[in-house]
Amino acid sequence: MKIKAIIIFYAALLFIISCKSVNKNEKNGISKTINTTNQPNVIIILVDDAGYVDFGFMGSEDLQTPNIDKLAESGVKFTDAHVSATVCAPSRAGLITGKYQQRFGFEANSTGGIGLSDDVVTVADVFKENGYNTYALGKWHLGEDMSDHPNQRGFDDFYGFIAGSRSYFPIKNPSKEQMLQNNGKRVIFEGYMTDVLGDQSVKYIEESKDKPFFMYLSYNAVHTPMHAKKEDLEKFKDHPRKTLAAMTWSLDENVGKLMNKLEELGIKENTLIYFLSDNGGAHNNDSKTGPLKGWKGNKFEGGHRVPFVVSYPNKIKGNRSFDGLTSSLDIFTTSIAAANINTGNLQLDGANLIPFLTGEKTGNPHDELFWRKLEVSAARIGDYKMITLNNYGSVLYNLREDLGETNNLMLKETTIANNLQSNFDTWANTLMNPLWDEGKNWLNVSNHVHQSLMENKEVKYKDIWNPEYKKAHPNK
Repeated sequence: MKIKAIIIFYAALLFIISCKSVNKNEKNGISKTINTTNQPNVIIILVDDAGYVDFGFMGSEDLQTPNIDKLAESGVKFTDAHVSATVCAPSRAGLITGKYQQRFGFEANSTGGIGLSDDVVTVADVFKENGYNTYALGKWHLGEDMSDHPNQRGFDDFYGFIAGSRSYFPIKNPSKEQMLQNNGKRVIFEGYMTDVLGDQSVKYIEESKDKPFFMYLSYNAVHTPMHAKKEDLEKFKDHPRKTLAAMTWSLDENVGKLMNKLEELGIKENTLIYFLSDNGGAHNNDSKTGPLKGWKGNKFEGGHRVPFVVSYPNKIKGNRSFDGLTSSLDIFTTSIAAANINTGNLQLDGANLIPFLTGEKTGNPHDELFWRKLEVSAARIGDYKMITLNNYGSVLYNLREDLGETNNLMLKETTIANNLQSNFDTWANTLMNPLWDEGKNWLNVSNHVHQSLMENKEVKYKDIWNPEYKKAHPNK
């Protein structure tokens, strides 16, 4: 009888433990799964307005990025990776929610005084609900209201600034949006913002101790203003892109700090790291897009095809490339899958990249991708891409044969064009109307840029501050 009682006791205990290990929380569609396996740490290193070929691992011969290159060597370099928008704020909204940001009206740049929808779930929400420490650092740019503060969007700790850009050096009287803060309290700092964020990223990793962590490390480098440290400017004093080279060097040093700390703590192998830019290189920061046409803000490849690396030594063999069609939307889905967390009813637009990188699956994570910002849209299926400017027309390219998007096939490949249009229309019917726009001046610039590039002509003005734009629009 005693033996039977003991067996019954341990059976009951095992049942209780198993019940506690999977606890479904249906609020906001999040499924809570407490996993006793060795869950990975997850780090997203998001840089700002970086040129497609402005890292050594992407072929740069003039910008020095040894630490970022080493990170790339430890993982997989994606050759056909894209973000969901060609400008900062909507691109970040797509990344952090794992769904096309147009689904909740976040289509135009800035935040429209609205920011993220109140009911949208972030990747940080899911990780926090499942026992991770969650950290956000650097540029936020996803809403100024308290309801959109990172601490309200799944992050235990926020060390950064709310605005889309700011000085890299201390500001005497910063606005609430531009001040460096830690969980709402202003941080008075000395030195250079990139260093400050890099140091804090290391501090958070040390503080996480035995608990797994999710870190969203959002550098404002190399976004304007073009600020660099004196010693770095001196190092690159003869460089044709002196300031960008100095800013990139500092960014690389701080990525190196992070990687060294992971190595020191013995957790590098079990850390899933993403490295990417939030959109293509900007026209005003001296970045280069290499073979790609266009730049930040337009729907040509230079606007949304980005450097993208995934490193996860415990699971993924490094030092290689992957050519499948990939999106920043995949980061949410991949991260949750790596942590073996059940997302329940949560609907995501991303794919789990890990099976494609381990060889369990072959082909493309995505058969099609779409982009839309107000008057301009693009659709990609396989090798073909169509760009449409409302009230003007469309262009069609075969990217495998014409990565530079110069040979318009609209008149030759009508069946393919019609298929792209049909699929785009089906996707667009699932979206909300944009909750804000960017004003008539910016629409004028965007229309001019796209029309010029579609016609393979010189772009006379690229922003509303350009003297050529002011000449063309004297009353603006």
